[in-house]
Amino acid sequence: MPLSVIAQAETRETFWLIGPVGKAVFYYLAVVTILVFLYGVYDRFARYAQGREARFDALADLPGRVVSAARIVGSNQKQFDRDLVAGVMHAFILWGFLTLLIGTTILAIDIDVWRPLTGSSFFVGDFYLSYSLVMDAMGFLFVVGVGVAIYRRYVVRNERLWGKHTNWEDDFLVWSLFLLGVGGYVVEAVRILGTGFPEFETVSFVGWFVAGSFSAVGMTEGMARATYPALWWSHALLAFLFIAAIPYAKPFHMISSFANVVTRDEKAGRRLPGVPLDLEHTNAESVDDFTWRELLDQDACTKCGRCSSVCPANASGRNLDPRDVILDLKAYRETVDADPEESKPIVADGGGVIASESMKSCMACMACMDACPVEIEHLSTFTRLNRQLTDEGAVSPNLQDVFENVQRRGNTFGQNNRDRGDWTEELEFEVADAREQSVEYLWYVGDYPSFDDRNKRVARALARVFEAADAEVGILYDDEVYDGNDVRRVGEEFLFLEQAGTLVESFEDCEFDTLVCTDPHSYNTFKNEYPEVDFDELAEDPMMDFDVEGHWNADGEVEIAHYTQVVNDLASAGRLGLTGTELGYTVTYHDPCHLGRFNDEYEAPRELVRATGCELHEMPRNRADSYCCGGGGGGLWLEQNEEEKPSEERLREALEDTDAGRAVEKFVVACPMCMTMYEDGRKTGDYEDDIEIVGLTELLAEAIEAGGPTAAAGTDTAVADD
Repeated sequence: MPLSVIAQAETRETFWLIGPVGKAVFYYLAVVTILVFLYGVYDRFARYAQGREARFDALADLPGRVVSAARIVGSNQKQFDRDLVAGVMHAFILWGFLTLLIGTTILAIDIDVWRPLTGSSFFVGDFYLSYSLVMDAMGFLFVVGVGVAIYRRYVVRNERLWGKHTNWEDDFLVWSLFLLGVGGYVVEAVRILGTGFPEFETVSFVGWFVAGSFSAVGMTEGMARATYPALWWSHALLAFLFIAAIPYAKPFHMISSFANVVTRDEKAGRRLPGVPLDLEHTNAESVDDFTWRELLDQDACTKCGRCSSVCPANASGRNLDPRDVILDLKAYRETVDADPEESKPIVADGGGVIASESMKSCMACMACMDACPVEIEHLSTFTRLNRQLTDEGAVSPNLQDVFENVQRRGNTFGQNNRDRGDWTEELEFEVADAREQSVEYLWYVGDYPSFDDRNKRVARALARVFEAADAEVGILYDDEVYDGNDVRRVGEEFLFLEQAGTLVESFEDCEFDTLVCTDPHSYNTFKNEYPEVDFDELAEDPMMDFDVEGHWNADGEVEIAHYTQVVNDLASAGRLGLTGTELGYTVTYHDPCHLGRFNDEYEAPRELVRATGCELHEMPRNRADSYCCGGGGGGLWLEQNEEEKPSEERLREALEDTDAGRAVEKFVVACPMCMTMYEDGRKTGDYEDDIEIVGLTELLAEAIEAGGPTAAAGTDTAVADD
């Protein structure tokens, strides 16, 4: 269509009443804005390039990563978790903003590319009408979304949106977006009024309504034409200011957050980055020690506070706010970048960027990471800080004792490791020695089931369940040592490696099909961390007294399972003889962090609870939203200054917030650490007369015995005799 005809068609003049000079000024400012924006983005990414190399390839299969990230971001899947209103709000803002951005780009292509090349415009007729309808509709959702954000921030004053790092950037982002959205409709409405309400413009239903409102309060066509240029320029200048400010303020999260999702480690937290075997290596002595991915984490944080709101350490009154740790590190990095003379310890008891108490408070439960919508890997950073404390010897005496026990005795209790299999002596049958015969299941029992009296009962119950199923199970007896999961999370990397090599050497000397674990912590570390260790790198270290080559189980040839998965398979095959009617308790089940949130196993334990005949009632926080017992990340060994123990809060939730309420008789756990923490919380929280803590294996053993002689073969006495 010739340009002379465009004005007569169903379209609008983009630079209406602006004039040639105004148009030239607009393009000049646009170029300046884009240059300022591009330089800011370049400067940000150039800073990331100064960070250390990440310990995993975050850019492998980049096209696939981009597609996956687009699906995650576009679906807003994490925004809906725990907060429906926030999810809808963010979806409106995201898709409204993207639609307006795409619409503006289409218009620029028509004016600056298509028309000069072809002498005609596609911005007419049905295309224009469809464009106007979609832009008005999505722009309206955008304004509604931003309006809800303003309401939640300034009227409701949602607690998690405010913190020590709240500043002008937060105000600038939300108010500039709101003014851009509303301003666009004002400009559109004044244009519609000033052009005499063209009938086809009714498709721009929001602008048409606003134009009608302006007319109703006395604005004439002449007044509209007189005010339009000023309104148009104010809208354009605000848009330029916003675009130019993106790399220098909070709006940058629109780029950094997407980049963070693209480069995420899908096993972050489940596996921790290793430490180079270099005597010159430092963990967190300065900002230069952080990897480029950790620097990106800091810039990706949107200050939404979701991590803080789900952190059990924060809720318990401990000195830990996951958001503040990430943002404190960012603020310090920016300070040092501006003035290299500014320097202080990254993590220290006093005067550091991060208080050492904050790191000692972390339970390594991964709730923060699960809640984060932009895939910030808090645990990787926290572990780096813990390693620095360990390097400096700044750990509590309790932890020092644990480290020494593991190093000298092979277990965290400091007991003679020859006594590791003594828990089997009260059984009515022998548990096979996997060092002497091939077995179907090599059972890694773990420290607590081996040495802690309460957890020994759980281990014996599981042994009886295996016996009832006629499963070929063997253990390592005194060749079993501590797996190293939690000492790694409190910063003792080389002790973890020593334990890993010792255990792998024992595993390789046995013949078995499946490695089964009592403890979800062991399950996670065998499944996700041991295969990452390159034992060839350790071969020359005289402290590493084992003979293992290469990577163990790198190809997954050894099946690794938690006992709930194995026993559920046995039950499904009918090998336990359960009918689902044996017991009639009203129970609730607690998802262990390392089994559920870490490894997505939620159904096997629940199926086993139901298989006993118990009536299962869920706590409000269940599955991925489960609330940590407080035992992870060394919490089992540390004295904490807290207002209320996480275990006490969880038991309160079981009895007060669960549908069955006080009718809940048993609190079922599937983790030795959870057993220890909840037995303690039951005493300190004064719940001893209200609820019983029971291991899932104990429930199963009781159900098998209740099923009669056939089902209970080999279980002449049940857990009661323990």
